[in-house]
Amino acid sequence: MSKALVVPALKRHTATVIVAHGLGDSGIGWIWLAENWRRRGKFEQVKFIFPNAPSIPITLNGGMSMPGWYDILSLGDINRREDEVGILKSREYFHSLISQETSNGIPSERIVVGGFSQGGAMSLISGLTCPQKLGGIFGLSSYLLLQGKMREMVPEDNPNKETPIFMGHGDQDEVVQYRWGKLTADTLKDWGWNVDFKTYPGLPHSADPDEIDDLENYLNERIPPVSDEEKPVESL
Repeated sequence: MSKALVVPALKRHTATVIVAHGLGDSGIGWIWLAENWRRRGKFEQVKFIFPNAPSIPITLNGGMSMPGWYDILSLGDINRREDEVGILKSREYFHSLISQETSNGIPSERIVVGGFSQGGAMSLISGLTCPQKLGGIFGLSSYLLLQGKMREMVPEDNPNKETPIFMGHGDQDEVVQYRWGKLTADTLKDWGWNVDFKTYPGLPHSADPDEIDDLENYLNERIPPVSDEEKPVESL
């Protein structure tokens, strides 16, 4: 796995956002997100991390290797047989990124993990099963992995039960079907999590300016700026 791309905070580093790319992409494919906010003077206290998935054979693509957080066997059914080994390996990596940030002095409640498509799916399972309380979890055009086992993987004290989750999905998504995203949000709500699911009419498997605006508002709420006199709130 190649080194993650990092956009450092412009001012005092008080929060970190980890953004995971989708299948066949790389960290640089989403660096525009930070650049957009930098140009507009947003999130100056935030360090952005854009990890790079390893190149692995993808069964769906005839075994051709490409960047992926786990193998995909089929897109026909959300309950299909999954690459559990690959998913858990990537989850361990995301948890290590979070732990590295807390080791560097960033409270876990000032860390947000999220992503797009396969990266969003990894962010959901990594965030929900994280042993530390996070500031936020988001998934764009994503879905729930290992749904038959996921709740068993949640720490006993469920530190992120109250962590607000943001999900966005286009209703014309031809890759990760809209109904999968909606089902994921509904399932997580039924299980007791706080999910804000937004629908973007006419949007295919892509990001939308309105969606990015909604994500910006979500991050503003979850990791607001800290004044020079304040210290970031330490996690319990």
